[in-house]
Amino acid sequence: MTRVTDPKLPRHETFVDVTDGYRLWVQTTGDPERPALLLVMGANASGLSWPDELVELLSRDHFVVRYDHRDTGRSTHAFAERPYPIRALADDAIAILDALRIPRAHVVGMSMGGTLVQLLLLDHPDRLLSATILGSALIGGAAPDPDIKDEDLPGPDPRLLALWAELGQERDAEAELRWRVAHWRVLNGDVLPFDPEEFADLERRIAAHSGTWHSPAAHALADQSGMERGAELAKVSVPTLVIDAPEDPITPPPHAARLARAIPTATLVTVPGLGHALPRAVVPSLATTITDHTGRRS
Repeated sequence: MTRVTDPKLPRHETFVDVTDGYRLWVQTTGDPERPALLLVMGANASGLSWPDELVELLSRDHFVVRYDHRDTGRSTHAFAERPYPIRALADDAIAILDALRIPRAHVVGMSMGGTLVQLLLLDHPDRLLSATILGSALIGGAAPDPDIKDEDLPGPDPRLLALWAELGQERDAEAELRWRVAHWRVLNGDVLPFDPEEFADLERRIAAHSGTWHSPAAHALADQSGMERGAELAKVSVPTLVIDAPEDPITPPPHAARLARAIPTATLVTVPGLGHALPRAVVPSLATTITDHTGRRS
C-alpha cells in the first residue's frame, strides 16, 4: 500500500512509499484546487531536471507535481539489491497520484518519461486528463506505418553514444560536472544557444539535492521487457499532444511524427529549436504549448 509519509506537506515536499521498499521524493507546486499536472522525467534523471522556471509557469494554471524516480535524487537507491523492470516506473507514477489523492491528472513525459506516459495511456487512461509526450520514441511492437518505416528512423547522435559509453564511470566531482555539462551540450542540439553555466548550476543543484555526484545508471540496466505494446496505442482515447523537437539528438524527426500517427487522438506540434534539453530559451514557448493543450481538457 502507498502512503504519504508526511500528509501535512501536500503543497511542498514529501515522500511516497511504493513497492519493494522504494520511497520516492515528491514536490508539489501551486494551488491544489487547480487541475493536477504530473511531470515524468527521463532515465536516470532527477525531477529537478524539470526547470524551475517551467514549473513556475505551469503552476499558474495547474497543481504541478514533480518527483525523483527510483535510484535518482532523494528517492531510494537500491537497484543492485532490488532490481525492477522499467515498466514498474509507470506504476510509481500512479502510486504518487494515489498518495496525493489525485483522481485524474494531466501527465507530461520527457524521454523515458514519454515511454512511461505511453504505458499510462494503455493501462490507466481513467487517471489521465490529457497526455503530453516529448523527446520520446514510439514503444515497440507498433503496427507498421506505410509512410514512416523503421529504416527511415535515425538513431542517436554518435557524440551521445560516445558519452554514454562512459555512463556510470567513477569520476571526482569536478570531472563529473564537466561530463554532465558536455552531455547537456550535445542534448541541447545545435540551434538554440547553449549556456554551460546554466547547466552547470542545474547539475550543482541536483548534486546537492541528491547528496552525491555519483552518476546514476540503474535505468540503463533495468529489464526492458513488457514494452512491446505499440500496436495497442491505436485504441487510445485520451487527448494526447506529441511535441516534435526538431533538434533532438536522441529521437530526431521523424520519431515524433511516427508516435503521433500511432495515437488516434494525438496532435503533433513543433517547438522550434527544441532538442533533448530544456534551456531557459525554450521554456516560455514550451510552457505555452503544454498549457494550450491542457487548457482545452481541464
